[in-house]
Amino acid sequence: MTLLLTALGAVLCSFSVSAQVVPQADFNIQGMAGKWYLIGFATNAQWFVNRKADMKMGTAMLTPTADGNLDMSYASLSSDGSCWRMNNLAKQTNVPGKLTYTSERWGSVNDMSMVDVKYDEYALTHTIKTKGSDPTVVTKLYGRGVELSADLLERFRQFSLGTGVLPENIAFLPKNAECPAA
Repeated sequence: MTLLLTALGAVLCSFSVSAQVVPQADFNIQGMAGKWYLIGFATNAQWFVNRKADMKMGTAMLTPTADGNLDMSYASLSSDGSCWRMNNLAKQTNVPGKLTYTSERWGSVNDMSMVDVKYDEYALTHTIKTKGSDPTVVTKLYGRGVELSADLLERFRQFSLGTGVLPENIAFLPKNAECPAA
């Protein structure tokens, strides 16, 4: 019973923290255009806990659309030489920096906030993924290059902890070769 109450408390705490996450005030979707490297990934989702040791850095190509949305193309080179790819179209909401998309691959509804962005250096995102009645918080740290400062990595770690992600579920992904262009 104590374990159940502790788990329930952690879930409720993560919801209250997640509800307070707001996008960067002066968000500019055009500034997101181009290649980003996925450097940090954090979530308590079971699939991540099971696979985080095998995850490596991938890339995201972000392309703003004419109607203010964001085309997101992800690619990561697997250890067997194959490329894992995923594409999503994130639609801008009435709040700048807050986008929503449904993952065709996973069937989840995703509410994503661009929390902290310096367009020529890094982007910190917070996403609440919902599939059925099972919401999951995912935070990501992207860089324009494959390395970011220790201060930014620590800021990401602290932000992730503040959203309820357990310390052992915060990963800084090892560098990886890139997938060839599709």
